[in-house]
Amino acid sequence: MTDLQRRIKERRLALGFTLLQLSEALNVKEATVQRYESGEIKNIKHETIVELAKILKCTPQYLMGWSDNITEENTVRPLPEANIYMRPIYDSAAAGFNVLAQNTIIGYAPTYITSASEQDKYIWVNVVGDSMSPLIDDGARILVKKQESVDNGQIAVALIDGEEAVVKKVRYGDNWLELISTNPYYPPRRFENGDMNRVKILGLVKSVSKELQ
Repeated sequence: MTDLQRRIKERRLALGFTLLQLSEALNVKEATVQRYESGEIKNIKHETIVELAKILKCTPQYLMGWSDNITEENTVRPLPEANIYMRPIYDSAAAGFNVLAQNTIIGYAPTYITSASEQDKYIWVNVVGDSMSPLIDDGARILVKKQESVDNGQIAVALIDGEEAVVKKVRYGDNWLELISTNPYYPPRRFENGDMNRVKILGLVKSVSKELQ
């Protein structure tokens, strides 16, 4: 067993992660993490090692066996266990907000949330499409806090005409609202006066997790 295999497993167990929890945090299959620890996958991508180190609260150098310092300060500071909650993952924004008839949860991911009373407001959504690239790429996963309004310029999940859920930057003006893509190939969608009622804010995008497979 190499240092990398042994230390991935040691750090996972030290932090109390199951194989499933680590796989969901890393956005890979549970079997993939098992293969990392067994050595069946010998050439783990550099980007994956960096992400593993971040999740396992250590440095990439420590995982690789190049250093015995777990962190630069040689201390471990895992997130408080009381603040880690398993939040559901949906395959689309529409599904996550009950817009579709079928809104099946496809998995769960460990999520740091500061207030226990607010955990039910948070969901993960898999993004399809490149309209928000390069900020949010096709295949990325976003953490969304359910709320009915956002500040000017924030990125939100919005519902158009009661059926189309989109992820866009929101801009407000006098009697108008724009849903803006960060990809310049997609023009802004502008709603004026009474048409503003066609748009309902569903939630605020809090963070983005990009797939490293």
